[in-house]
Formats: sequence, structure tokens, C-alpha cells
Amino acid sequence: MITLETVERALLPVDSEAARRISGPNYDEFQGDREIWELIRSNPTSILRVTMSHCDAPSEATMLVEGSEESLLRSAANMAELLESPDTRVVEDMLWVYEIARSGHEPRQIGLGGMARLAEIRTAETPNGVIIRNEGVREPKARGRAELIERTGAYVGMVNNAVEDRNDVLLTALRVHADSHTTDYEVEDEKGWHHRVWLVTDASEIEAFQRLLADEPCAFVADGNHRSAAAAMLGREQFLSVFFPAKTMGISPYNRLVDTSHRFEKIRRDLEAAFAVEELGAIGAIGASGAVGASEADSGYQPRETHDIGLYCEGKWYRLQPRTGSFDPDNAVEMIDADIVQRKLFDEIFGIADAADERLRYVGSNKDAAYLAREVDAGSYRYALTLPAVTMAQFIEVCRQNRFMPPKSTWFEPKVRSGLVVALFD
Repeated sequence: MITLETVERALLPVDSEAARRISGPNYDEFQGDREIWELIRSNPTSILRVTMSHCDAPSEATMLVEGSEESLLRSAANMAELLESPDTRVVEDMLWVYEIARSGHEPRQIGLGGMARLAEIRTAETPNGVIIRNEGVREPKARGRAELIERTGAYVGMVNNAVEDRNDVLLTALRVHADSHTTDYEVEDEKGWHHRVWLVTDASEIEAFQRLLADEPCAFVADGNHRSAAAAMLGREQFLSVFFPAKTMGISPYNRLVDTSHRFEKIRRDLEAAFAVEELGAIGAIGASGAVGASEADSGYQPRETHDIGLYCEGKWYRLQPRTGSFDPDNAVEMIDADIVQRKLFDEIFGIADAADERLRYVGSNKDAAYLAREVDAGSYRYALTLPAVTMAQFIEVCRQNRFMPPKSTWFEPKVRSGLVVALFD
């Protein structure tokens, strides 16, 4: 049983145009501060001025240190400015229906937002918790988010959760509500996804949605583990959340770049002990070889099937396929390609045992395989690894086994958008 409570005081855009000006990507969707700085410069009222205020500067040279006292003061000032803005209003005691859709993409992702209970998160102290995290929490990262929440007096980023909704009861109710009510506001993001919000303030409608979610036996955290942990650090009882039926959600690839001195000819024998290795060739030759589709010839090799892994080095792409014995088929984590690569390549061959090692860089699917290859060709990294997307079935099975996903293995897409609903403290 999942408890979803209303947002007592929600800060919202007044209309779609205001939503366009205010909303923005989550703080963790960027490859560096420059990208954030450029977005703020192009949209000077973006919510990133609150969540990543160190990048709210006249020039790159004048950016602050993330998490510094000066940046926290700037976040608080920018939040105060947002509260007074004519682009925002406060609505009390509400849930919301949240849809993310794009032309030609089915199914449309639609979910229910509100305040979830921290006491319902499954931990060692609460082993029967019904909200199941999929990764460990790094204390410094969560502490940084907690300080931001405390200084601004608000939850800006929401936690994205999946529920199974096996009989489509919740999904049907959400679609009926959306199709029979006027959208309160909507915005198109940088990738062409349309984010639509319907506010639910009628007491009977709120109760009906709460009952439907309460019928779900559990939920799986897709994005936002550290956001919920930050709320817990502050002694709060709730955290801002949205719950989507899992069948409407998508997972995209999460790739890797590796900085190491190990040359390919020196590691090939060890590599072939753990993987079947097939040479695909240079980017421009892949399509002609027939190894992958012609549409991938210009973008490099991005695998689509589980246990197909791309490796790029010295101007060539290779396909790696894990050999029998590289993973335990009864262990849901070991079945995931990100874990196989970490154990059999990074640890055993490169000597990089810690997934947080600075020689590893994790690149979400907002950057394609061609970008990875360019980073290698420029000499910034020795290897690029492209991994197939984790399937929703794999993700749920890891959660069912009470295990943690391999670090940086799930890039849920489309991403929920910050600034569409902000929960204010009393």
C-alpha cells in the first residue's frame, strides 16, 4: 500500500508561457557546468537559477563553487524572487496528473504526483517499506541537496517512481482524467517532449486517486534517490514524488568513457577470455559492412539488445558479447551489462575496481555514440563503451531481489521536468 498525500502549498506556473520560462532539466542531466551556464544565459528565469545557482553568473569565469555558502545564498535569493514573480502562484492541497508525450511516440507516459512518505521507503531499518530504492545513496551528494532544500524552503526536484499497475486500473483513470479536463499548463522541453499538467484539487477526485495508488503493493524509485534521502536528512516526513505505470516509462542507454593507459593490443587476449570480440570497423564503414544499420554509420555503434556491448578505440568499433560464466543468471544485477563491464573489463583488466573512480565518465543518452567516439579521437579518453538500455523487466527484478542497480546504469527517458510543481514548506 502506497500513501500519497496532497501538496499543502504548491508553487506553480500561472500558465503555459510561464511554465516555459520557469521550468528546466533536472540538475543531474548535464555533462558539465558550461551546459548549465549556457542554458541559464538563454533562459534567465530558469529554475536552474535555484537548483544550480553557482552557474547563474555573468560569465563562465565568475561562476561560483557548487554547494558553497555564496551559491546557497544565491539559491535562496533566486527562490525568493520566484515566489514574488508574476509568473507563479500558490495552490493549496493538490495532487496533479503529469503527462510526458511526443508525436509518434507511444505509449504516452502519464502519472500521478503528490507527496510520498519517507517512512515507506525500504531500508535496513524499514525492511517492509513499499517504496524500493534501486541504488545506494552517497552521503555528500544527498547532503548537498539537503542544504539546498533547507535554504530555499522548498522541494524543487521530484522523485520519479514506477508502479506495475498490472491491470491498467491506474493508467486508465489517469488517461480518463486527462482526456476529460483542460490542461492547466504545458511546456515543450529541449528534446521535443511535451510536459502537461492537470491540477487535482477536488476532494472526491483526490480521494479516488489516493485509493488507486494505495492498491499498488510497491513502487520502484526510477530517478531521485538522493532527493528523497536529502529530505530524510532534514527530518522531513514527505518528499515530492510522481508515480508512473511502469509500462509507459522508457529507459535509454547509459554509456561510459574510460581514461586508462592500457592499449587494445595489450588487453585483447584478456578481453577475449571474458567476451566474444567482433571487429566492426570505423564509424563510416559500419553501415557498409552490414554489421549494424546504415542509419548508425554516422553515429557509431549503440547496441539495442541485451549482452551486445560496443567498444571504441583507435578509430574502430568492436562488438563485445559476454561469455558464459561472466555472470550468474540467477542474480538480477549480474545479468545487467553495466555490471558485467564493471567486473570483467574495468576491474579485472583495467584495474578500476571502484565505479566512482575518476578515470570513468558516465554519459547519458543525451549524448550519442558519435560524441563518445569524438572524445576518444580527441585523446581525452582511451575507450568508449556503449551499452544497451536496461529493460524495465530487468530493473524491476533487481528491485524485487532487494538488490541495487549497477551505478549509472538506468537513464530513464523522458525525464521529469523541474519547476512544474514546487512544494513549499510552511
